[in-house]
Amino acid sequence: MSFHRKIFLTLAFSIVGISIVFIVLTHFTVKSAIEAGIEETRGQEVTYIHRKLTTYYVENNDSWNNVQHLDLLQDITQDHPEILVMDRNNHVILQKGDSPRQLVQHLGIKSELKISNKKVGQFIYYDPKMASFTKIMIGIPISVVFILSISGSLLISISLFIAYQLSKWLASPLRDFLPVINRLGKGELGIKVSVKTKDEYGKIANAFNHMSQELEQAEVVCRNLTADVAHELRTPLTIISGNLDYLQQKGEMIRPETLLPLQDELIRLNQLVEDLRILSLAEAGKLKLNKTSTNMLDLVYQLISALKPIAEEKSISMRVDVQTTDITVSVDPNRMKQVFLNLLTNAIRYTPNQGIIYIRLFKEEHHYLKIILEDTGIGIEPEHLPHLFDRFYRTDDARTRYSGGTGLGLAIAKQYVLSHDGKIEVKSILNQGTSFIIQLPYSCETH
Repeated sequence: MSFHRKIFLTLAFSIVGISIVFIVLTHFTVKSAIEAGIEETRGQEVTYIHRKLTTYYVENNDSWNNVQHLDLLQDITQDHPEILVMDRNNHVILQKGDSPRQLVQHLGIKSELKISNKKVGQFIYYDPKMASFTKIMIGIPISVVFILSISGSLLISISLFIAYQLSKWLASPLRDFLPVINRLGKGELGIKVSVKTKDEYGKIANAFNHMSQELEQAEVVCRNLTADVAHELRTPLTIISGNLDYLQQKGEMIRPETLLPLQDELIRLNQLVEDLRILSLAEAGKLKLNKTSTNMLDLVYQLISALKPIAEEKSISMRVDVQTTDITVSVDPNRMKQVFLNLLTNAIRYTPNQGIIYIRLFKEEHHYLKIILEDTGIGIEPEHLPHLFDRFYRTDDARTRYSGGTGLGLAIAKQYVLSHDGKIEVKSILNQGTSFIIQLPYSCETH
């Protein structure tokens, strides 16, 4: 069953059900009010007769014998009053008046006779004025039900029409979604549905369009990753294969120094495979971390000492700015050392001679230690920033695998930080410098 039909049937049943309940309740309410009104008009007379009959029954040893001689209407002031008395088996034992019995039973006021909560009989009081009033009162509920039925039918018809149009309107966006969803399911990534409203349907459409775009980008990244991995593997394999062919064709004794280029390529190949393995583990949340309480300032100074010779070759100075005394966090020091080593190496590579690299430590709100690595280098163009942490992404097409690495360093650095429940972001201004901001929680769970 379609969504449109489900909505319509739900609304239709609700409308019809509510209408029927309203009509029935109105009928019983009006009927009860009329019965109360009739009882009120002759309440004294009915009470008087009731008292005389029950008294007679008790005084006559719980019997209706000779009740015909009892004058029940002598003190009734109404014109031409009549009465019909019946025993517990509804047999008529007393009737006073000339009106047909059926008329009296239909238009009279009925009252049960009970002794100690046990029915011993009943009587019906009747007079012409009350009969006329009763006829009017009986006609009112019938008229009310008739009017409500006619007006209710009209209102139900209008409501059903509105419900049909409403259900059709509510389901119309889904009819627009379904073909697009089917096309996406068939592999047409990046397809979008038109956004016509700003309500919940509009939000769903925007979310779908965003998902479709993300799937398209993910597919592109996947294809690029496959191509990049193939390229990175092909280069050292080609070099190794070419050198081995040359050595075989030469047919001479192989000198040890001749094997050094082959060993370098094998080392590069092994490093690439290891980087990909580590990156896959980190992204899957299965990277093993050996966390200890680590003084991040000591870690920074260790890296500065290790990289100082490289920085001095370009007359680059590295300065540390500490603005908090709370510099100890629970991290895997070896993993975090790789993160900062990668970022500092890049900073040195892209900072011109006599530049400056700043390393700042702050205590961020929400229990985070913020570490900023800021350089005065060439900066990064804005279009590259969203992809800087992607695998094999290089901002400069001229960079080769020899000068720029495999392009996995920043991707691994990001995953290491995320594995520590941390955050990493980059900000850069072209020709002014780049800042990497890392936030590490003071206490985080081991992954």
